[in-house]
Amino acid sequence: MTNFRKQLSLPELLQATRLCFLEVSDPPSKTKPKDIQLVDYLMAGLAVFGLKFPSLLQYDVQKCYPNIKRNLKNLYHVQQAPSDTSLREQLDEVNPTDLRKPFKKIFSWLQRGKALEAYTYWEDHYLISIDGTGQYSSDKVHCDNCCEKHHKKSGRVEYYHQMLGAVLVHPEQKVVIPLAPEPIIKQDGKTKNDCERNAGKRLLQDLRREHPHLKIIIIEDGLASNGPHIELIKNLEMHYILGAKESDHAFLFDWVAHSKVEEYEETTEDGMHHRYRFYNGAPLSDTFFHCEVNFLEYWETNPKGKVQHFSWISDIPLSRATVSTVMKGGRARWHIESAPQAHEAAARGSGAELCEAVEKMVVGPPESAIRSRLQTTSSGYC
Repeated sequence: MTNFRKQLSLPELLQATRLCFLEVSDPPSKTKPKDIQLVDYLMAGLAVFGLKFPSLLQYDVQKCYPNIKRNLKNLYHVQQAPSDTSLREQLDEVNPTDLRKPFKKIFSWLQRGKALEAYTYWEDHYLISIDGTGQYSSDKVHCDNCCEKHHKKSGRVEYYHQMLGAVLVHPEQKVVIPLAPEPIIKQDGKTKNDCERNAGKRLLQDLRREHPHLKIIIIEDGLASNGPHIELIKNLEMHYILGAKESDHAFLFDWVAHSKVEEYEETTEDGMHHRYRFYNGAPLSDTFFHCEVNFLEYWETNPKGKVQHFSWISDIPLSRATVSTVMKGGRARWHIESAPQAHEAAARGSGAELCEAVEKMVVGPPESAIRSRLQTTSSGYC
């Protein structure tokens, strides 16, 4: 157990990541300085997020500060920190697929250390939440891989980058475990924009290829509750809990409304009233009539009378014994958003707590240097 805990310390995780990055092929570049290795670019890029730099410009300004330079060298093993311009140019040339290995390696450590046992859910499956997020948007600066949004009224063209993230979640766990994300970009040789659905296909296929024996339940929002996506999930031998809105599934909701559904209500010790309405084996739509799904509608009323309403489709059989499990699993999807936000708030909240955490993680800088940095920075990172 001691060795396992050591493996999951920040220095060990970063060292393992660096070893994986050493295997990434160096893309041909005419602008790459010969004295800076690709691994330094990759680790510096990781440090921008790990050390909470608000921008690449701030990284470029502060990378030569004594304590920041010490962190980059001793913690991230960056031998020579590249400039922000050089960092952009070189990382743009790296294939995102080459960066998947550290995620798989760390996940395997968690498996061997039995850290994933706390995340097992229905019949020893794992909940994996998938959601898209925006990374960049501009109407002037763009690259060949940018997606484009054309505004008809103004004629303005907006260029943007997005990413599809995947994390392992559990309703009772505050910590999420990230898996390798999938970029949403314009693919080589294509003129049409990539989209979240196409990125979802690639992500699911890579996920199953890298974890062929993992029991998986995919949880996503209403965008994923379409026939082709559900069939892909089934073909990959995964289960699903997907959001379903009446505005997107008029046929399904109408079918359930004219069918004999089961209902179940309960009030828990905390005063919350739960109402379930469910039906097994409903056709997804008139187009995908052959695709049968299990429909769950849920209302939650708190002691003050506030009501929240949700609805999902799933391939997990619904009964009085399972509706609460499916409901909690479906609502766990929001952990992909709430957990990183909570981490960010905590990291930027208490300077004393952050200082204590950094002292445990960073090899090199004395306590006085860390405290001095925390007192002089507005963003609260070391």
